[in-house]
Amino acid sequence: MKPIVVVGSSNTDMVIRVPRIPRAGETLLGGEFLTAAGGKGANQAVGAARSGGKVALIARVGRDIFGDQAIAGLRRDGIDVSCVFRDKLTPSGVALIFVAKDGENSIAVAGGANAKLSPADVKKAARVIRSAALLVAQLETPLATVTAAVDVAVKAGVPIILNPAPARPLPNSLLERITFLTPNETEAELLTGIKVTDEAAAAKACSTLRSRGVGTVILTLGSRGAFLADLDGQRLVPGFKVKTVDSTAAGDVFNGALGVALAEGRTVPDAVRFANAAAALSVTRLGAQPSAPTRADIEKFIRRGR
Repeated sequence: MKPIVVVGSSNTDMVIRVPRIPRAGETLLGGEFLTAAGGKGANQAVGAARSGGKVALIARVGRDIFGDQAIAGLRRDGIDVSCVFRDKLTPSGVALIFVAKDGENSIAVAGGANAKLSPADVKKAARVIRSAALLVAQLETPLATVTAAVDVAVKAGVPIILNPAPARPLPNSLLERITFLTPNETEAELLTGIKVTDEAAAAKACSTLRSRGVGTVILTLGSRGAFLADLDGQRLVPGFKVKTVDSTAAGDVFNGALGVALAEGRTVPDAVRFANAAAALSVTRLGAQPSAPTRADIEKFIRRGR
C-alpha cells in the first residue's frame, strides 16, 4: 500500500476551556488547562493514520521537549517520521487555544520551526512524495515549501489535496495543479470574494474556484456537511448531527480521513461522507490529535447512521 504523505506543521497545543471566548482586554478566570499534540500537518497525518492509512509526515520541529513529544506521539500512531526534521536554532511551534462551552474556539499560533520548513527539506523528502498514493498539504508552513511539494507531486503524477488554511490568497498557478481543494466557508470567501451563507452561495464559490483551475472543490460546512463540485456536477454531502465539545482540528481530521478514502479508491461522494463522519466524531472529543477517531470508530458510527 502506497503511503499518504502529509507536508505541513507540527505544534504543541496549550488549551484553556472557558465558558465563552474572552473579549479584547477581558480576563476570564476558572478555566481548565491541558496540553495536546497539534499543528494542521501533524493533525492531518494522525487523522489519516487512525482512519486506516499508511502515512508519512514531512515537517520541522525544534530540538526541544515539544519536538521530542511530537515525534514520539507520531510514532505511536505508526507514522513515518524519517522526514520530520529537527531545527537547531528555532523552537517547535506552539498554539494557544481557547475552547468555549459551546465548542467554538479561538487560536493563536507561534509557528517556530514550522516557518523554517523549506523547499530544501522538500527536496530531501522528494523520494517519499514520489512514492505516495496522495499528497496532503495546508498553509501553516511557507507557501514556497507547499509549492515545492506540489511540484514534486505533479511531476510524479501524485494527486494532491490542498487544505487552504489558514486562509490566504493563492495564485492560479498553484490552484490549477490541485486535484482536491478543501476550503471552509471563511477560506472560500477569501479566495473568491463570495460570502458562503447558503447552498447557492457555496455553489457559486465552488464554480469560481473550479474556473481558476481546481479539479475538485470540497467546501466544508461544519455540521451541515460538505458541498462537492467536480466534473459530475455539484451537490451537498450531508453531515452528521452530534453534540460539539471542541471543534479544534475537525477540518484536519476531515482532510486526513478524506485522503485515506480517496487512496482506497472510493468514489468522491463516498470519500466525503467517510470524512464527514470522522470530523463529526472528532468534535465530540477534546483536543486536536486526541480527538481523531479510529477506523473502527468511524465505520461503527456510519453503520449506526448517526
